Amino acid sequence: MQNPIELGETGRIEAAKKWATIGYALQAASFIVGVSYLAAVILAYLKRPEARGTWVESHYLWQIRTFWYSLLWGVLAGIAWMWMAGVLILTATLIWMVYRIVVGWVRLSENRPAYAEGPVI
Repeated sequence: MQNPIELGETGRIEAAKKWATIGYALQAASFIVGVSYLAAVILAYLKRPEARGTWVESHYLWQIRTFWYSLLWGVLAGIAWMWMAGVLILTATLIWMVYRIVVGWVRLSENRPAYAEGPVI
C-alpha cells in the first residue's frame, strides 16, 4: 500500500473512503458477528490519522463515537435488565446503532461529511 502522502489529495480521500466503507460494513456485520464491531472501531482509530483534515475524517469519528456510546448504553441496559428497563434501553440502542450506520454510510457514499447538519448523536 502506498504512503498516504504519496497518493495526493484525491488518492488520499479515496483510500480513506474505502477504509471508512469497510468500517461501516464491519459495524453492520456486528449484528451477526459481534466481534466485527470491535474490529470496526480499531480500524477507525488506525485509519483516522490518514484522513486527518479531510471530510472523511468525520466518518471515522462518527464510527468511533457510535461504538463508545453504544457500549455505554449496552452496559446501562445490562444493569437495568433486572427492572425490565434494560429491554427498552437495549432496543433503543440497537435502533440508534442501525440509524448511525445507515446515515453514516449513505453520507459517505454521497461524498458528504458524517456531520452534514452538525453533530448528531
